[in-house]
Amino acid sequence: MVRSALSVGANYRATCRARSKAEFFAKLSITVEEADEVEYWIEILEEAKMINFDVSNYKGEVSEALSILSKARKNTK
Repeated sequence: MVRSALSVGANYRATCRARSKAEFFAKLSITVEEADEVEYWIEILEEAKMINFDVSNYKGEVSEALSILSKARKNTK
């Protein structure tokens, strides 16, 4: 989960440095995939009771980031 979470930031930074619209879209798509993976891991850890703290704030933040990134990707087409 940590790798995926860090990858969101790294890939977003790469997205901001894209040299073309096609590269921007491709890198943004990777960022969306990584954010979705973070959301998945949070759900798995919560359902498996592998974490003993409230993750609702994290889930909300990831969901919001995923929504923003997805909308940006949709508007890029």
